[in-house]
Amino acid sequence: MQELLGIAGAGAIGSGLAAAASRMGEVLLWARSDRSAERARSAVIKVCSKAKEDDLDPDRVRIVTGLDQLREATFLIEAVVEDHGSKASLLAELGGYADDHAVLATTTSSLSISELAHATGHSERFVGLHVFNPVHRMKLVEVVFPHNADPDTRARALALCEALDKTPVEVPDIPGFVVNRLLFPYLFSAVDLLTDTGASAEDVDRCMTLGAGMPMGPIALLDFVGLDIARAIGEAMDLAVPEKLLALVEAGALGRKSGRGFYNYD
Repeated sequence: MQELLGIAGAGAIGSGLAAAASRMGEVLLWARSDRSAERARSAVIKVCSKAKEDDLDPDRVRIVTGLDQLREATFLIEAVVEDHGSKASLLAELGGYADDHAVLATTTSSLSISELAHATGHSERFVGLHVFNPVHRMKLVEVVFPHNADPDTRARALALCEALDKTPVEVPDIPGFVVNRLLFPYLFSAVDLLTDTGASAEDVDRCMTLGAGMPMGPIALLDFVGLDIARAIGEAMDLAVPEKLLALVEAGALGRKSGRGFYNYD
């Protein structure tokens, strides 16, 4: 079926997903305020203009500020901060607005899909879609279903990924799924290496890009992800989050998005 996608959350993931989904037709994107809506509009236009694909169209993204305006969507995706309480609360609201045949989804990168599914009251129509940033370029979607997801939900979730020109891989409902479960111990060990040896972020990143063939070094990648998000993922996975990273978050140095993290971006 042709889905009308409704996305609740206009940050980097929500805006990026809306831009990527514009190839399918109209997309609804919910922002909390007029100011957030303006930022989201700019972000969508920027993504569409930089994308190699010529079928992304920012004019197909309709930005709304009333959550009830998503009720016409057939596939509703929550894309807010990586915090169980915030996501569960929003998903419960979306569950109240959703049509009886609408699929509900979350973009969490680390939280329990079963628990978030329960919050909606419609766990049989729920799916976790862990998309990666930048959304229009990254091909993988980790797909996570609660145990009682019905066949229609499973089929539509996989079909949506294909329509977005993504590769869906069904993964287990464990903290961090597959990518982050393997990735974050490595990223945090790189930060510990800085503390233990006094090595510079630049040198550690240079070693891993030139010596291990990584497209981005671990310290630069943490800044790209966002140090606050990295902390949330680490806590959800019950990892020891490095003190150096925690101190930066407390100081408001969140990485690229704030202009400063392990590196300065002024």
